[in-house]
Amino acid sequence: MPLKRDDKNIDFLFNAILKLESIDECYDFFEDLCTVQELRTLSQRIVVAKMLSEKSVYTDIVNETGASTATISRVNRSLQYGCDGYDKIFRRLKGDEDV
Repeated sequence: MPLKRDDKNIDFLFNAILKLESIDECYDFFEDLCTVQELRTLSQRIVVAKMLSEKSVYTDIVNETGASTATISRVNRSLQYGCDGYDKIFRRLKGDEDV
């Protein structure tokens, strides 16, 4: 189910994230906001998405990330049919590397 675009609580969260200015601030904020396991899960998903976008095979992704095949499939579905959020971020991150 897609997120409602007018959810005040989610808007508040996203606006707060957009105010972070450094990796250290991200660590502080997300450590306060999330459990260690939640952060590991989120970071695992973005790494899985990156590997899928680079055409890595499931066995390599499982071996490198420890993600389950169910998680990999879920992330792959987001890459194929989602809102292109991963792709936008990967393009911007690649742009940062080119600087």
